[in-house]
Amino acid sequence: MAIAIRLSRGGAKKRPYYRIVVSDVRSPRDGKYLEQIGTYNPVLAKDSPERVKINEDRARYWLGVGAQPTDRVARFLDAAGIRERAARNNPKKGEPGEKAKERAEEKAAKIAEAEEAKRAAEEEAKAAAAAPAEEAPAEEAAAEEQTEG
Repeated sequence: MAIAIRLSRGGAKKRPYYRIVVSDVRSPRDGKYLEQIGTYNPVLAKDSPERVKINEDRARYWLGVGAQPTDRVARFLDAAGIRERAARNNPKKGEPGEKAKERAEEKAAKIAEAEEAKRAAEEEAKAAAAAPAEEAPAEEAAAEEQTEG
């Protein structure tokens, strides 16, 4: 028989209260269990000592017998110093999906085009501002030559 240390939900709607229980893995979440070894009240403040209570002796016994804790219970056991929990690493967790990446690339391309157009407009404006100043003396010189000759 496979044994699990898991949470069994109680409490009213939107007011959860959990028992930390040892049960057969085949039994339902809130169904029959072998033993209650603690409680968890998520409504209380995170620094409250009443938030998580675990009977260490019984938890160590059931772990020694081969009971497997769920991830949440393993976190509680690690915080209580009963069982070491290996930290998990998921480097792709915060990575956006394919469509989000496509949208980001399109947005970056639009921004690059806008910046390129802005630079081109600035260069044209500079060239236009510089060109009439240079052309005016040349036109005047050409007009003077025509009048003289």
